[in-house]
Amino acid sequence: MDEDPVLIKLTPDQAFVLSDWLYEVMMESDKLDAIVPDRAVWSGIYTISGTLEKNLAGIFAPDYEERLAGARSRLIELMGGSEQ
Repeated sequence: MDEDPVLIKLTPDQAFVLSDWLYEVMMESDKLDAIVPDRAVWSGIYTISGTLEKNLAGIFAPDYEERLAGARSRLIELMGGSEQ
């Protein structure tokens, strides 16, 4: 089995929005259970979440909500659509 790590590159906006979503899902364990019933998958989820938390200074900023809203808007615009 290959033991080289897998690297995933995200834009700062992608990382910020994903971090917020992961936090929301993980803090309400019923949600995580419902979305990801296979607990083996949780290992990767926790690793991604922890890595994002360590690398995103903006998640502790007083203007967190404004930053998150801006990141979401930019990503939705890049995806070519409006929020559903």
